[in-house]
Amino acid sequence: MDAAKIGVGAENCADKVSGAYTGEVSAAMVASTGAKYVILGHSERRAYYHETVEILEEKVKLALANGLTPIFCIGEVLEEREANKQNEVVAAQLASVFSLSAEDFSKIILAYEPVWAIGTGKTATPEQAQEIHAFIRSAVAKKYGQEIADNCSILYGGSCKPSNAKELFANPDVDGGLIGGAALKVSDFKGIIDAFN
Repeated sequence: MDAAKIGVGAENCADKVSGAYTGEVSAAMVASTGAKYVILGHSERRAYYHETVEILEEKVKLALANGLTPIFCIGEVLEEREANKQNEVVAAQLASVFSLSAEDFSKIILAYEPVWAIGTGKTATPEQAQEIHAFIRSAVAKKYGQEIADNCSILYGGSCKPSNAKELFANPDVDGGLIGGAALKVSDFKGIIDAFN
């Protein structure tokens, strides 16, 4: 295995530089472990910890200031998808990172997670994934220009598994996966990696 292709990351960091925030881990602490990445804006953090645009904006800035690459999650719940509001929801969530300079924005990774597909066994069809990923790339292009949009990595993170990974990754705007439960089983994770390669 090529160690240069593997990086360590954290699933969260605090929105404060330091202080007495029991249970929180600062971006500086994450970086001090040798981690290169931090997942921010995950649907569970938004739902259970009520993370707002402002909180996430601060977390992203602190992660970048500490040399971490934020993997910034965006996505809609089932009711929003059924009401055809996924583009509106995703655009509002992007506000947390659209305050960044073009230089800083180019250092982040976006991850689309259809919340309605996480842990439910449901998966966005390849067509649905491509449609929303294309919308995200278009929104990035409108804000930062086509070159930055073309170079922005947009991952898919909704019940990706060996049986659907190849179809999902074949889409032009799906640049990889943010793998959750399937990463816990070696054979499943290897199947997804093989589909990507």
